[in-house]
Amino acid sequence: MKLKRQSLVSQGSLSRMVQSAQESWTRRKFQEAIELLERASRLDPANTGTLLNLGNWYGQRYHYVAAEQSFEKAAHLAANKAIALAVAGMYSGDFGNFAMSERYFLRAVEQKEAVPKMFAQLATLYERLRRLEEAAVMVERALQRDSTCALALLVKARLERQAGRVDEAERLIRSSVARPDPDIWVHAQTWYELGLILDRQGKYDEAMAAFVPAKTLLNSQAERFLAELSVVRQRIQVMQANLKIETLQRWLDFAPSLPPSRRLALLGGHPRSGTTLLEQVLDSHPDMISLEETTIFHDDAYMPLSNQAPDGTPMLSFLEAASAAGLQHSRANYFGSAESFLGQPIGNRLLIDKNPSLTFLTPPFIRIFPETKFLIVLRDPRDVVLSCFMQYMPLSQGSSAYLTLGRTVDDYVMMMSLWQTLEPMLEGRYLEVRYEDMVEDLETVARKTLNFLEVSWDSNVLKFDAHARQKLVRSPTYADVTQPVYKRAVGRWQHYQKYLQPHLEKLEPFVKAFGYE
Repeated sequence: MKLKRQSLVSQGSLSRMVQSAQESWTRRKFQEAIELLERASRLDPANTGTLLNLGNWYGQRYHYVAAEQSFEKAAHLAANKAIALAVAGMYSGDFGNFAMSERYFLRAVEQKEAVPKMFAQLATLYERLRRLEEAAVMVERALQRDSTCALALLVKARLERQAGRVDEAERLIRSSVARPDPDIWVHAQTWYELGLILDRQGKYDEAMAAFVPAKTLLNSQAERFLAELSVVRQRIQVMQANLKIETLQRWLDFAPSLPPSRRLALLGGHPRSGTTLLEQVLDSHPDMISLEETTIFHDDAYMPLSNQAPDGTPMLSFLEAASAAGLQHSRANYFGSAESFLGQPIGNRLLIDKNPSLTFLTPPFIRIFPETKFLIVLRDPRDVVLSCFMQYMPLSQGSSAYLTLGRTVDDYVMMMSLWQTLEPMLEGRYLEVRYEDMVEDLETVARKTLNFLEVSWDSNVLKFDAHARQKLVRSPTYADVTQPVYKRAVGRWQHYQKYLQPHLEKLEPFVKAFGYE
């Protein structure tokens, strides 16, 4: 996507500059990366690909005005304006600015070069935002142009399933999986959707069989993520082996040296344990505001400390060596980025950082924010593992662990064994909340949680589903938490026991420890 206009430097030099920018971005040196890519764009001003990537990076750093400026330049220069606008819409959705994403997709579908998939992408966005009637309209506009558009059929099947018309959803999705799509991401999601539909119908063996081709497609793209995951897990194991209560206590006692004290809680536990449900309950309270599954703590608080140490320095070592000034810098970065992401000041509200992956980063959280309270959601480990395996998630370092049942179990064991190590070291600073208790008696759990957080009772927390319908929910369970509490996911693992059987021995210690015998 590049106009024929002479650049001011050789292509070899530009390629090296762009590569250097990408390497800086990977090391979380974001400003350096953006400056390098800005320079590349000035030297090759007609390169719309560079402009679109630059807009994406600005957006990921919450600089939305700069992101839109780069996207606009790309759209103006592009030979195919529809493609440039659709890419801008896709990137905007990826970095979580769905209002911007909608604007670009609406412009894309009005271009004469618009293709059916662009209408389907806008339908996907509307479905994600729970604007179901608008999603249905865009699906039909896509299918009028191409009755076999895989993404449009996928969204239509989702809409049918969510409306309770599972037989029609199955018919649609089977017509799609019968035609392999060159877009493996869409094709994988189509197989996942078939699995969910079959599960809803009680066809458990057929459901499990549907997940196999989905996993195969994603596994073909997962090598890099699995390698990164292995390195990270090794570092966490070293950290866990060397954790000492004296170290954590020293960090906790350092709190008076890091004024002002912040109202902050980390909402963790393993993914698919019920953290989204609890987060929506708490976010319904007027004295609280939530961050939902962002990388802000990792990128803006943890990584600045990590980057100051030589490569390979153990986590506990560089955390111990952090100065008060360095910790204050991380604290300011974190809250500044949080407010940019949320688009509003946090003020004196209690900030809930809901991200199960941050359970692995509990020690850095304690070092940087020793005043943090910890909420850990527990759920039957067998249901957690099954739910992770069955849920489509964009391929990443973390989600690559869920491409086989064995790796999913290993991930659960590693995360929750770390929590078991930390638990006795954090007496009085954490509260464990059981998912099954939430769906059985939400009010009792909500009152106990608010009391732990030192927040007064507010009945709005029991209307979380209405609250969730009025806001953006970023979790893969966005459709579920807009409904009142339901119990159908409790004990689901029993339908798949024969598939879990080879792994139950590894899970048994956690089943016993967390009271799920």
